[in-house]
Amino acid sequence: MAMQRKVKALTIDVAKGEWEKSRGFVMREVPMPVLDEKKNPDDALSVVLKIKYAGVCGSDRGLWYRTAFSDMVHDSLSREGKSVRITGHEFVGEIVAMGSMVQRLYYDLDEMNPVKIQVGSLVSGDSHVTCGRCYQCRLGEEHVCLNEAILGISIDGIFAEYVKIPAKNLWAIDSRRIRAEIASIMDPFGNAVHATTAVDMRGQRVAIMGAGAIGMFSILLARAFGAAKVIVADVNPANLAMAKRLGAHETILITKKKKEHAWDADPEVVERVIELTYGKGVDVSMEMAGPPSSLNNCIMCTRRGGHVIAFGIKDGDMTIPDFSRSVIVRGLTVHGIIGRRIFGTWQIAQRVLSDKTNGIQEKIWKVMLKEGKGTVLDFKKFTPASFEKAMEKYPKILFRINA
Repeated sequence: MAMQRKVKALTIDVAKGEWEKSRGFVMREVPMPVLDEKKNPDDALSVVLKIKYAGVCGSDRGLWYRTAFSDMVHDSLSREGKSVRITGHEFVGEIVAMGSMVQRLYYDLDEMNPVKIQVGSLVSGDSHVTCGRCYQCRLGEEHVCLNEAILGISIDGIFAEYVKIPAKNLWAIDSRRIRAEIASIMDPFGNAVHATTAVDMRGQRVAIMGAGAIGMFSILLARAFGAAKVIVADVNPANLAMAKRLGAHETILITKKKKEHAWDADPEVVERVIELTYGKGVDVSMEMAGPPSSLNNCIMCTRRGGHVIAFGIKDGDMTIPDFSRSVIVRGLTVHGIIGRRIFGTWQIAQRVLSDKTNGIQEKIWKVMLKEGKGTVLDFKKFTPASFEKAMEKYPKILFRINA
């Protein structure tokens, strides 16, 4: 019997009792994924991808440092009888094999359209694998699917040379409109699209708490969608300088200080936002960092009747002091944002990125990704030390895998 081919993959070992004691990912050899419809009927609706670029998400950062998704990883691996999870969920790749039923998922609205789902196609795709059968999916709300699985967290992901994923998650990429490196991060860009389209941004004053990658995408989108003023707060001066280059009107450096409680809002940040909005508070605040204090900063700097966009994720409980007066009496609307609206958000993201006049794709590539200098890492040369250094230095990094 011929030996099965092996491919390189980045994994996390989550043996029982070892989660809190460990950190980082491990490069391993894993079996080359194949389609075998006789053994696995679901393969008829799956594809094998040769991954070209893969983006590193804040979720991957949370997994690396063991600060997020512990229950999801452990519970899913327990069901599968495994202890190793292939990580990663942002990608662009080439289809190298297709199940026999895949073509029935897609059809051409325009026979002249050169972008198709077929062997050789360049594709990205959504990281949330939804069931299509639950109440939410049937209503067109797949982003809150009752039975969803998430690539790289509750099922194996895409930090590998080759991967197998459900074909229904694919989004065809036209490389003439969107460069491959940017296509690999359309999933997190879609998070920002979802967050910034939850409310009407036209003429609004917006505060963004957290200048990580999705916070930075949100700056670009809020400006493009007509925000009158964008205020960004973060603990990292370099990220704030980048936020200015991306279009933030004002930035606020959050300094470390002793607090009675970890969840307490920062009075200096709140006071500065109120000052910048002439005593009113912002119309929309966006929590993009995760710590409980960041959400309370958002709540306290939002005007009466305003909107709070809650996106940042960190494991653990959340305390909102004086909830009745800070939220209810002030008439705030809190929006919980998860994932992307599949695939409406992708369509908006594609159109925004394809429009060269708004400068968004150019700013992501030149300002955030520094044209790949230090931000695009060779997957085959992965070391924990170099990866962690890059992850801490830049708000967004990518792996070059088969490009």
